[in-house]
Amino acid sequence: MWAGLSLASMNIPQVLGYARIAGMPTVTGLYTVLFPLVAFALFGSSRHLVVAADSATAAIFSSALSELEPVGSAAYIHLVSAVALLNAAFLLVARLCRLGFLADFLSRTVLVGFLAGVGVQVGMSMLYDMVGLDVGSHNTVAQFIGLMQAWPHIHWLSVVLSCVACALLLCGARFFPGRPVPLVVVLGALGVSWFWGLAQYGVTVLGPMQGGLPHFLAPVISWHQFLALLPVSASCVFVIIAQSAATSHAFAYRLHETVDANADIMGLCAANAVAGLSGTFTVNGSPTQTAMAVQAGGTSQKAQLVFAAVTLCVLLFFTGPLQYLPRCILGSVVFCVAIGMIDRRALNRIRMESPGEFRLALVTMGTVISIGVEQGIFIAIALSLFRHVRHSYRPHTMVLKPDPVTHELEAAPVRAGEQTEPGLVVYRFCADLFYANCSLFAEDIDLLLSKAPVPVQCVVVDCSAITDIDYSAASVVRDVLFRLNMRGVRVIFGRVASYALADMERHRIVAALGEGNIYAQLHQAMSAARQWVQQAGLAVRH
Repeated sequence: MWAGLSLASMNIPQVLGYARIAGMPTVTGLYTVLFPLVAFALFGSSRHLVVAADSATAAIFSSALSELEPVGSAAYIHLVSAVALLNAAFLLVARLCRLGFLADFLSRTVLVGFLAGVGVQVGMSMLYDMVGLDVGSHNTVAQFIGLMQAWPHIHWLSVVLSCVACALLLCGARFFPGRPVPLVVVLGALGVSWFWGLAQYGVTVLGPMQGGLPHFLAPVISWHQFLALLPVSASCVFVIIAQSAATSHAFAYRLHETVDANADIMGLCAANAVAGLSGTFTVNGSPTQTAMAVQAGGTSQKAQLVFAAVTLCVLLFFTGPLQYLPRCILGSVVFCVAIGMIDRRALNRIRMESPGEFRLALVTMGTVISIGVEQGIFIAIALSLFRHVRHSYRPHTMVLKPDPVTHELEAAPVRAGEQTEPGLVVYRFCADLFYANCSLFAEDIDLLLSKAPVPVQCVVVDCSAITDIDYSAASVVRDVLFRLNMRGVRVIFGRVASYALADMERHRIVAALGEGNIYAQLHQAMSAARQWVQQAGLAVRH
């Protein structure tokens, strides 16, 4: 209950600001946290994701639609609702195609960097409200430069109010965790602003707005408008899926929970469908508002349902008092939440355990800050994939050798002259064989044979890590087998799984190996190899 009230106190003023970015009437910001919020709570799986107005998608469709119709006009509002319905249709297709797997390409390292970047980005933009200035750019770097240049024009009373609010919020989070401190701060600021009339002293307030419930109506557009809105909607949907998945997985990771990405896509579909029918704009999984829900103590979507109920009461009875809320107080609340999104402990753990992944987190964070949230997500996915491909491109390769003490086979790095036993090499390739890494397989075999202290009679390939072989790799393997056969070296494959065997049969590797050279167990392959080496040794002596 208290978590929902605190969430409402922090988020209601914020979504009103998003309505300005979208070029929509102020009250439509409240509509985004009414029926769409309930729709996601019913259909989504994330316990914490808050689906509401978001600056990223608002900026995308407002910049595109402003070229078609005047911002704020009835025709513009009509197109905005149509985009939300188109988004719902695209999201339904995404759910049917089970595109939730895209979230699996976001590593935990990337998610920590993503949230940290969003925290810096949001915190920077909120500083403008805290010092009584208007933001002139969506870019964080440009905002920082602009703030430095506009420093002589800051409103000092707004700065004092912001400092007091931040002190109360930070102390409340430290000494009264789980208590509705933000709610107390917002209500106290409303009372102070109304009693002393802070607006007359230059403090910017939200200002008057209309109330009442939204009217449900399906927007009807022409064929030409439909074609014009398709690329706009496609851009929004990509950001919606990526940002919502990144946010829900980031907080699930932080709170040791699991989420169903496909169910969340269905929830986002329902939320955008309701948004389009209720005359508001596209909704998205919001990192900032989700962080607010978590910090307020919300443990399930019940907090979001309480938030929707409070929004309903505000729309019916309390839009009047909201006009007195100072923007600097709203900025302070969001700023403190944004700072909390930077998980310094997690970043430090990553730095200590994996410097390479720490650099990946910093790059993700820097991309979000310098370019934007949506671009940061795409760069993060690309970097995660690149890191994975890089590991697969140069996998670990080993020679199995008997331990001097236990005499058990242990793995050693591939080096010239390494042998398992005189005349025998057991070689392990620790990845699937594909076009990018198959040359390493050939190079290792050549190195082990050309520098061998005792002529190699047999090579056993431990295939335990090989589950897939593509066409290019198969061609290289067949070439290696041909060259070894010409040199009189027998090749045996051990620990061959059924799916790897199917690939070998399809690519004619089994035929190139010959009968009796593929085994499901390594000890069987070793036994056959030792017999061959022994026979070869006897033949040489005779």
